[in-house]
Amino acid sequence: MIVGIPQEIKPQENRVGAVPAGVSALVARGHTVLVKRGAGEGSGLTDAEYAAAGAELVDGAEQVWGRAELVWKVKEPTAAEYPLIREGQVVYAYLHLAPDRPQTEALLASGCIAIAFETIEQGGRLPALQPMSEVAGRLSVQMGARALEKVSGGRGVLLGGVPGVPPGQVVVLGAGSVGRHATAMAVGLGARVTVLDIDLQRLRWIDDHYPGRVETAYSTAHTIEAAVRRADLLVGGVLVAGARAPTLVPRSLVAQMKRGAAIVDVAVDQGGCVQTIRPTTHADPMYLEEGVVHYGVTNMPGAVPRTSTFALQNATLPWALALADKGWRQACRDDAALARGLNVVHGEVVYPAVAASHGMELRRWEEL
Repeated sequence: MIVGIPQEIKPQENRVGAVPAGVSALVARGHTVLVKRGAGEGSGLTDAEYAAAGAELVDGAEQVWGRAELVWKVKEPTAAEYPLIREGQVVYAYLHLAPDRPQTEALLASGCIAIAFETIEQGGRLPALQPMSEVAGRLSVQMGARALEKVSGGRGVLLGGVPGVPPGQVVVLGAGSVGRHATAMAVGLGARVTVLDIDLQRLRWIDDHYPGRVETAYSTAHTIEAAVRRADLLVGGVLVAGARAPTLVPRSLVAQMKRGAAIVDVAVDQGGCVQTIRPTTHADPMYLEEGVVHYGVTNMPGAVPRTSTFALQNATLPWALALADKGWRQACRDDAALARGLNVVHGEVVYPAVAASHGMELRRWEEL
């Protein structure tokens, strides 16, 4: 199979779909790998390293998209890439289609096979999403601490405090991968931390790992309201696989937060769990609304691309190999986890949450 690794063109996105080791694994199985020149530079990976691994270096995105049967990306195709997607081509990337109707319609119109990392599900886990959730969770507190600085419009609060001055209050909505890693960072900084979730097992895990260090609460409208009002930093880490994130913090509650408090909504890729969040970029990451600093970067792990690229490929390489070896249809027949990653097939929506979000007909991929 011909596998294409394009250069990511989302603003300030420096990750790349595959590292040289992944290219080498594909080439060793007899596949051709096209890599756009410079695609790995943002992650500290040189063209020479890709060439040594057996990649064929090409000069333009048109060559990658025009020849590849499988396009292995990081982030969703942008509007500039929509015309390059071919019928029957497999697009393998983070897609986040539920809140993104234009992209959904573009993929449907292309006739491609769209496989979303974030909906590959194995044993109740999202293994291709988890490493980036871990990175984003850790970054959320780091970026939140920056948002709280006065120069960013924040309250001027140091999350860890100093002797004689109390630490800041961090509230984390969700105790999944994002929430656990945000909690670890916040505890490490010495902040006061409250974590809310509807899964008692997750809350028990937090209690067991941070005895006496973290307050946990069952998530209801009442407990969310009380926690958000006292937060210096609010981290949104709520996920419904493949679906739009539920709005847990309405504008009216944001307006009741402390002036200069900060919100980092990691769920912004899926529409966000805070009503006032909107997508931003690394170039212009923050804005002030209702007196609160908002951070809404949709590709947070792109801020640490080398770490993120290697972590992502560790998770996505096995399925990339299966897709190249067997073709998408046989690979999905053989692996139910990968089959759950199918979102769009030959002009039809095949993932329930995406169909529900856009009011579109849901089809079974096996019938197409």
